[in-house]
Amino acid sequence: MIEILNPTLLGRAKDAGALVADILRTLKSRSTVGTNLLDIDRWAKIMIVEAGAQSCYVDYEPSFGRGPFGHYICTAVNDAVLHGRPYDYTLADGDLLTLDLAVSRGGIAADSALSFIVGDAQPPESVALISATERALAAGIAAAGPGARIGDISHAIGTVLSEAGYPINTEFGGHGIGSTMHQDPHVANTGRPGRGYKLRPGLLLALEPWVMADTAELVTDADGWTLRSATGCRTAPSEHTIAITDDGAEILTLPKQTQL
Repeated sequence: MIEILNPTLLGRAKDAGALVADILRTLKSRSTVGTNLLDIDRWAKIMIVEAGAQSCYVDYEPSFGRGPFGHYICTAVNDAVLHGRPYDYTLADGDLLTLDLAVSRGGIAADSALSFIVGDAQPPESVALISATERALAAGIAAAGPGARIGDISHAIGTVLSEAGYPINTEFGGHGIGSTMHQDPHVANTGRPGRGYKLRPGLLLALEPWVMADTAELVTDADGWTLRSATGCRTAPSEHTIAITDDGAEILTLPKQTQL
């Protein structure tokens, strides 16, 4: 299903996106050396409930997972890249942490992820991974607009990731979003320009470039959810929800301008 949102629903999408961004910013500030992943999950739950929103994850039960996800946020550390299920782990200096959050408010969902290094250490490999996905995300957003095609976004993202020297996995990528978290169209992280669905104003997309340092192969944890690099190398995603507008694309998952 591909949804095209009317102006009223787009307003709700902006509200949901700002909430996601504000929660992620708060959680990033609290995610320091010594923080437990289960505490991050607990804080996410509190903020979602207090905002009158609903988690898109806690009851999420797709075919590729094992039962309901059961948590309010994805927390992926180091070699974990996607669907990181929070567990009893204490963050250490130099850990590469990804926080991925999707919530629904007013019947519309928004989805975003950010990756950062915990503590004072700055491992060069981790810095490079994060930078590449952030640049790829910016390129994908720049390629989006009315009349463009999904392949244009995929090509823009893939060009940045390939030029940075990273293998690209196409099993998981970006996706449509709206009244539900995951919708068509799928947005692969590499592709051919001029191909695929033509973008229209009112379409929401969650763009999610992600890479692993030296492989494109994933393995699944015993928890049935967490996806890791097959080689144990470090990984990083970056994600924003965008709305296609009459003259381009608007990022919805940015913090409120009134906050620092």
